Amino acid sequence: MKTHPLYLNGDWFAASPFQQVNNPATGEILAQVATIDRQRVAQALADAHAAFLRWRKLPGKTRGEFLHAIADEIETRSAEIARTITLENGKPLAQSQGEVGMTVDHLRWFAEEARRAYGRIVPHQVDGKRHLVVKSPLGVVGAITPWNFPLVLAVRKMAPALAAGNTFVLKPAEQTPLSAVALAECVAAAGLPNGVFQVVLGDAPEIGREFLENPLCRKVTFTGSTEVGRLLIAGAAATVKPLSLELGGHAPVLVFDDIELHRAVEGALIAKTRNTGQSCIAANRIYVQRSIYDEFASAFTARMQAMKVGDGLTPGMDIGPLIDDAGLQKALAHIEDAVARGARLLCGGKRLGAQGYFIEPTVLADVPPGALCLREETFAPVAAIAPFDTEEEAIAQANDSSYGLSAYAFTGSLDRAFRLLESLEAGTIGINDGVPSTSNCPFGGVKQSGWGRELGSEGLDAFLETKHVSLGLQL
Repeated sequence: MKTHPLYLNGDWFAASPFQQVNNPATGEILAQVATIDRQRVAQALADAHAAFLRWRKLPGKTRGEFLHAIADEIETRSAEIARTITLENGKPLAQSQGEVGMTVDHLRWFAEEARRAYGRIVPHQVDGKRHLVVKSPLGVVGAITPWNFPLVLAVRKMAPALAAGNTFVLKPAEQTPLSAVALAECVAAAGLPNGVFQVVLGDAPEIGREFLENPLCRKVTFTGSTEVGRLLIAGAAATVKPLSLELGGHAPVLVFDDIELHRAVEGALIAKTRNTGQSCIAANRIYVQRSIYDEFASAFTARMQAMKVGDGLTPGMDIGPLIDDAGLQKALAHIEDAVARGARLLCGGKRLGAQGYFIEPTVLADVPPGALCLREETFAPVAAIAPFDTEEEAIAQANDSSYGLSAYAFTGSLDRAFRLLESLEAGTIGINDGVPSTSNCPFGGVKQSGWGRELGSEGLDAFLETKHVSLGLQL
């Protein structure tokens, strides 16, 4: 079993205690990673602050060149890193390769955005004054990232933070720290100055408290559950520390009878099953217009039944294991609850095998409104389908949630598409598109799905302060 060190201020730190990493396809211990205590986290923040004083002075173009160099290193090691993601996360290897590709795209996007942190000159209203709006980096950023996309979601935060001139301390999920270690190796190989990027791991609540309470940490960015997001909000109140929060999702899919059926089936399928259904933007509630309801349910079920489930390293797999037993038990509980409330089980519904955390691809039809799977994230390849009659009813069902990260709709009507994009309460809306995220467009949620935006030009702005400068001139 290999032991992996942490990357701290340009050095590798490998002291105990060690955090074990499990392979969700087998349940076996895969590796172990060093951890540090809160005092050492504070030192990492101090080192990051010292590095910030130098890093912020580099031209944006130079910072961008470092990001391009990191992207080059990741591309060189893409096959190895994709395998690492699959080993610790479980997703099929082809999807891990896609995650590596998106990671590189994020880095290259923000490498170019680094030179576009524009301010502006504002026309003056009083003689003898001139007004400037300037952008400046925040300082040290503490990041807490999840296990479901362990590489790309770390870089989604790191790349704009560094491009804007900040320094970055990353706390990865305890289930998937190996991707963060691989990222640190690429950072080191790219020659990034010491202290600009560091990786910490240990007691998660203690690390979170240090990020929130340490004045050298100027912002905390987090992707994860709404429950943890609420704790961070409460903790940030004492110092009014700015937060970026990408929290839980509960995405609806609306399928109208004016769409080509196969297009809706395939779009809903990828939105549901990508990353084994363990995505914050995964389709969690599928509402289908009654006139095509039975036909859609039959076609969708056939596609779900045809999906190949197994170890993500096995070629041709569509769905891998869930991350751990807790995730598996939650999915099974959602299925049991829906069936008990009158839903029809069209396929799946059971655990697969005794080794690892696999579940059969599952379709539930006629799911009643009170079912858990229509109120909570299932985070598994479990599709809940229910009918609707009118557009107004569909929109009301879609918006009947405290979450609003993403939503999907399939329609052949351009008029309806515009009504939907204006009415649906979500930060990202895919219309006839099951994979809407892209580097150059903003991503984030409304309601209890979070604060702020990542990616796009908004993603850079999230790591910049805006200053107004009023110049008094002797004319």
